[in-house]
Amino acid sequence: MAKSSTVFFCNSCGYESAKWLGRCPSCGEWNSFVEEKITKQSNSSKISSKPAEPVSLKSVEQINISRISSGFGEVDRVLGGGFVNGSLTLLGGEPGIGKSTLILQICDKYKADGVVLYVSGEESAEQIKIRADRLGINNDNIMFLGETDINNIENSIEKLNPKLVVIDSIQTMYSDEITSAPGSVSQVREITARIMKMCKQKAITTVIIGHVTKDGTIAGPRVLEHMVDTVLYIEGERYFSYRILRGVKNRFGSTNEIGMFEMQNEGMVEINNPSSVLLTERESNPAGSVIVASLEGTRTILVELQALTSTTVFGMPRRMANGIDYNRVTLLIAVLEKIAGVNLGNQDVYMNIVGGIKINEPALDLGIILAAASSYKNISIAPDVAVIGEVGLTGEVRSVNMIDKRLKEVEKMGFKTCIIPESNKKLLKEKFKLDIIGCRDIIDAMKHLRLK
Repeated sequence: MAKSSTVFFCNSCGYESAKWLGRCPSCGEWNSFVEEKITKQSNSSKISSKPAEPVSLKSVEQINISRISSGFGEVDRVLGGGFVNGSLTLLGGEPGIGKSTLILQICDKYKADGVVLYVSGEESAEQIKIRADRLGINNDNIMFLGETDINNIENSIEKLNPKLVVIDSIQTMYSDEITSAPGSVSQVREITARIMKMCKQKAITTVIIGHVTKDGTIAGPRVLEHMVDTVLYIEGERYFSYRILRGVKNRFGSTNEIGMFEMQNEGMVEINNPSSVLLTERESNPAGSVIVASLEGTRTILVELQALTSTTVFGMPRRMANGIDYNRVTLLIAVLEKIAGVNLGNQDVYMNIVGGIKINEPALDLGIILAAASSYKNISIAPDVAVIGEVGLTGEVRSVNMIDKRLKEVEKMGFKTCIIPESNKKLLKEKFKLDIIGCRDIIDAMKHLRLK
């Protein structure tokens, strides 16, 4: 007979406990335990299976991974060349960011010959049809299934034998074998395990869409991200048109690559040259604006960094950052005050990366300092100047990686001068038409731009 018991699961990491705990001993989260009933089969009902035998790793033959293009070059870049046959991918993002739009376009452009099954537990066939018509999708190979029971979904997969399966979303699916509600820890874990087993056995590429919590993480247990092969996030502000597809986990490729899209009426449109798009509206040359070369994976992106300083009307000055790490900004402002003598103690400082994208690379440090100094002194930085460099606590400008690749993009976009760390300038392998200026500390950089 099946025996039922009550256990407590941590919503953040999936830690299991026999009693309720205020603080999870595994991940440290407070008030994250939820009570759930689980059913365990008796020993007599368990089916014994033949145990696996250990083999020599040297004797295992290497196989070639077969990839299938998604139809989007930007998606293939993030995945490492396309979807791996039989892989399980988790796609996350905030509500309204474009998850369902992108995945429906991928279903239309998927390069494998065969049926694509779109399973939705949130929207009806009529709603999906309205979105497909808006995106101009008219594909006979796309099959829709409005179902939340995993048993019925498995039966449909058995009959159709599709090449691609989309589950939208994993939090709406449930199994009758578990008494807890859909979206709970045990349900999400069980459904993901069954989907993974089926897609691996039948070599079916599967994409599951996950809801995102207010903290920006996939809703449900952290074990969900551990079970899948690839985890992708769509980033961007809802009120900006640009979207970034970022790989957080990838068992078949790098996790440093990003893909960039623009949300338009016809859906997600690829941006092959992000630098040109992000700099199109930079016509004037106001004080507090500087161009910085950032590296995302193997792609160099030129972004406009803006700073605004104004005399505070409060007792304590405000520091605000949009698209940049707030703590890093406050640290660099302290370096600017201590080393360069720029008194910002009575100034509110606001930092922003144009375009609504987020960058956390240390190579932006020198740009943050120079933009703040430019705004405070009301002296404009020449529009044909780009800046690259990491700044230490003593004001020194430290070297950054892949400087040649960054300089190529700067030169390609028509800039004439680039300020880089002195240590990077000594190790340049190629010649550039740029006027490359090396600086040892922030004082040197400010003198070159007449900010000191």
